[in-house]
Amino acid sequence: MSLLDKCYKFTDARKVMAMGYYPYFREITSEQDTEVICNGKKMLMMGSNSYLGLTNHPRVKEAAIKAIQKYGSGCAGSRFLNGTLDIHIELENELAKFVGKEEAICYPTGYQANVGCISTMVGKNDFVITDKYDHASIIDGALLAEGKMLRFKHNDMASLERVLKEIKGKNALIVVDGIFSMEGDIANLPVIVELAEKYNAEVMVDEAHSLGVLGNQGVGTAAHFGLTDKTAFIMGTFSKSLASVGGFIAADEALIHYLKHKSRALIFSASLPPASTASVLEALKIIKEEPERIAKLWDNTNYMLTEFKAMGYNTGASCTPVVPLHIGNMMTTFNMWRRLGEEGVFINPVVPPAVPPSSCLIRTSFMATHTKEQLDMALDKFEIIGKELHII
Repeated sequence: MSLLDKCYKFTDARKVMAMGYYPYFREITSEQDTEVICNGKKMLMMGSNSYLGLTNHPRVKEAAIKAIQKYGSGCAGSRFLNGTLDIHIELENELAKFVGKEEAICYPTGYQANVGCISTMVGKNDFVITDKYDHASIIDGALLAEGKMLRFKHNDMASLERVLKEIKGKNALIVVDGIFSMEGDIANLPVIVELAEKYNAEVMVDEAHSLGVLGNQGVGTAAHFGLTDKTAFIMGTFSKSLASVGGFIAADEALIHYLKHKSRALIFSASLPPASTASVLEALKIIKEEPERIAKLWDNTNYMLTEFKAMGYNTGASCTPVVPLHIGNMMTTFNMWRRLGEEGVFINPVVPPAVPPSSCLIRTSFMATHTKEQLDMALDKFEIIGKELHII
């Protein structure tokens, strides 16, 4: 049997394509805004992670253009050698101040930030403890680490304590999403921190979906609960509220110094491009200057949660701009995705292996820049199609 045989025998996606239910790699030929052109059709975007609507902000785009004009299109090397620009250092200083830590270090992607930090910090005799609904980048970082990964039931603090009791006295890092990317609920950080202190563990929070969303000025989950000082590592991405691509780790100076010299994902990756770096710097300025964006995001979120529930949709434990509609059956989920697409609403179906076979859902997410008219237009479609498919 050839190494490549598995590729030629992989037919699952092709079967779905042939049936007309393939929802991935859709071609968008416009800006990532509340409306997009997808596969040549104008659609209302209800599946973007641009929570504050900054991806096409004139100031963000202008900052990227100016950075290219000054620095060129790339750095042609890693941060460790020839790829550190003054704007990288400026951004790291601003990020550290923003989240309330001594220092920060930027990675080319959020995925690499998680993989790079976790795999570096968790050594041979250490443990990394993850929530079962943690993002794939957290799981992959744990799998790459020399230590052992243990998992606890989603947001179940009794389950977490049982895991901690098993390894009492051993070094452990608990890693959780601040806002869980599919469920839309918030990690129970106060109890996680309490248990970490009780069992001498450290805590890392992935703020990918909570930066720009939770806390004073959108600083994130740790700040939202007043637990920044109790959180050893704060991780964030630039691809959601910060309107670009990349990621960072913020922590005490000694921890960042260690990552700078030990994290293979940092040392052996080319550094963040100038345009991406500058656009994040500008997005941070706008977030600080325009707190009304976060207020509008929450107005839209609360409105949609209320309306979905009133229709009879099951939104689970969501209390954030990530609002899942729990459907259950996979074909019903695909049917809903296709029907909404036909009606001009862009959403994301979530099916196995991302969720168990009987727990399929439609993931919706909302932006500060959605208008009331757009939300109402989408709600009309959700109601009609939900009834048509006997979901509500």
